[in-house]
Amino acid sequence: MGDLAQTTIDNNEETKEEKSQDSKLEFSEDEVSLIAKMFRLVGERWSLIAGRIPGRTAEEIEKYWTSRHTSSTSNER
Repeated sequence: MGDLAQTTIDNNEETKEEKSQDSKLEFSEDEVSLIAKMFRLVGERWSLIAGRIPGRTAEEIEKYWTSRHTSSTSNER
């Protein structure tokens, strides 16, 4: 029975990690607007941009930005 309980705990931890990764890429309109403004001003200085958005890391912002803008840029070529 210990193995079953451990398996359930492991599955719950994986689900939490997946949800946290997905939710971290959800940005509010205000955050997206601020990221765009800051990107125009300072470029790819993600840590500087993250400093203006409480609760966000430079890695989250970079991942969000590149996931949204890399695919659209490659489609235009």
